Amino acid sequence: MKAFVINLLKNNLSPFYYYHNHEHTLYVVEKALEIGQYEKCTAKEIDLLNTAALFHDTGYLNSYAGHEEESCLLARQYLPGYGYLAPDTDAICAMIMATKMPQSPKNKLEEIIADADLEYLGTDSAGIKSDSLFFELQSLNPLLTKEQWNRTQISFLQKHHYFTRFCKENREPAKRIYLEKLMQDNQ
Repeated sequence: MKAFVINLLKNNLSPFYYYHNHEHTLYVVEKALEIGQYEKCTAKEIDLLNTAALFHDTGYLNSYAGHEEESCLLARQYLPGYGYLAPDTDAICAMIMATKMPQSPKNKLEEIIADADLEYLGTDSAGIKSDSLFFELQSLNPLLTKEQWNRTQISFLQKHHYFTRFCKENREPAKRIYLEKLMQDNQ
């Protein structure tokens, strides 16, 4: 399944998706599993997290806006072929929808994937990944300036909060430093 989804993304996503690409998906899978283990998820929960993380951005194949809903449609299309029954597919789709902005997870697994999707904000690579997202958004809207993007980022970071203990303890401090740097650079 992993090879199928990654090949689907590699071969079909726009080359202008500098951020939302197969590498981002693999990163979110890795972080969902890392956070899931830290949060003491069961083997079944880890499997569901892994699958939700794999499928969470497949909707970009069909649509930029509303890609989460499209991701769920693709998950519902392909998961039965991998032996997933409706209750597990429903849980996977709920996790995918928990990544939609503004995030509103309703349970532990949804909190984990929501945090995994934005975990990078509290890492040393936040600036690099943010630049990739800026260039992606600018390819969709050539009028977007770096100044507008920085203001958007600052506003987003001021409102954002992590849900899991892992990210609160291990990512929130670096995220605050990144926000402070953006605010200083934007003055």
